[in-house]
Amino acid sequence: MDLLNTLVDKGLRRELPTREEALAVLATSDDDVLDVVAAAGKVRRHWFGRRVKLNYLVNLKSGLCPEDCSYCSQRLGSKADILKYTWLKPDEASQAAAAGLAGGAKRVCLVASGRGPTDRDVDRVSETIRTIKEQNEQVEVCACLGLLSDGQAERLREAGADAYNHNLNTSEGTYADITTTHTYADRVDTVQKAHAAGLSACSGLIAGMGESDEDLVDVVFSLRELDPDSVPVNFLIPFEGTPLAKEWNLTPQRCLRILAMVRFVCPDVEVRIAGGREVHLRTMQPLALHLANSIFLGDYLTSEGQAGKADLEMIADAGFEVEGAGEVTLPEHRVAAAAGCGSVCGTHEGCGSHEGAHACGTTADACGTTAAPAAQEARTDLVSVRRRGAGTDLAPNA
Repeated sequence: MDLLNTLVDKGLRRELPTREEALAVLATSDDDVLDVVAAAGKVRRHWFGRRVKLNYLVNLKSGLCPEDCSYCSQRLGSKADILKYTWLKPDEASQAAAAGLAGGAKRVCLVASGRGPTDRDVDRVSETIRTIKEQNEQVEVCACLGLLSDGQAERLREAGADAYNHNLNTSEGTYADITTTHTYADRVDTVQKAHAAGLSACSGLIAGMGESDEDLVDVVFSLRELDPDSVPVNFLIPFEGTPLAKEWNLTPQRCLRILAMVRFVCPDVEVRIAGGREVHLRTMQPLALHLANSIFLGDYLTSEGQAGKADLEMIADAGFEVEGAGEVTLPEHRVAAAAGCGSVCGTHEGCGSHEGAHACGTTADACGTTAAPAAQEARTDLVSVRRRGAGTDLAPNA
């Protein structure tokens, strides 16, 4: 169709699609989803070939967060039956990271619940970063610690961090509907602090929280403007015990359209399939590799993913290959631009939050908003709380 040809041409030139074109991708029918995947796949292969970057999460501190993010199982007031523990020691975190690296991960993402780190927390994480890098020379490390204060990003970079993740999650217009204890502007400020400190900025979204097509396009266009090196796309994991536990709005086809739209808007940026892929893409996960060039290996922060061995088999069976430690992830022009602003990392992408939609083919009404999402089957059987790995005595999934 003409729309897809236009979007492919724009993607190869790094030209921003119009909002109308981005919305049209989300409004395509299930009958056309393979055409959408094929078109966006051309853009993905042009910039990233058939390489898939593997990332591995280490949850440094789980639960007991004072923020009220509705999607999160670690939120204030959450009744989700998740693991709760305080800070891992540096050696414990390094051992957890080693499992992911042995499974083929190239980057380790260090995540801690909370509003943001204290200076003592930054010292603690800095020691952890140094320990991991001493034991694994080529590893890339991303930190995800919440809202940053002045000077903290610089200290993390000095300790050896390559990237910092802080997601926008949803559009500015609807942000207050999911969180009241901090603002959308706070999140933007933290991404900008990371970028200014020379860290690779990583920021993404969560789909499936009841948002409209316009909200999805708004947040992805905002991300394009922020220009992070990587954009993780999380699909809401509706944890029992959280306010969004009943939000089952995603189908595999809907997820593929969202990923395709992100690829068209951010053609040369690392797009990562993050939390919720097993729950919502299910058997369609291999198709998503034609859109995204990065995934997390194994488990997430508070939920379990599919077996690491299955991840590797899926990548191979789909005709892709795991990106090696010596390979540069981003296209040359982005690496050069990052080097010009003092970034320390030649393969820039970070981690995505992992707590983690509408009726297909809906059209805009007179007010310019899409119809409310149609309810999908609740697959609570696919939501499995993490009981292994960091914070436990059981071997991790990697």
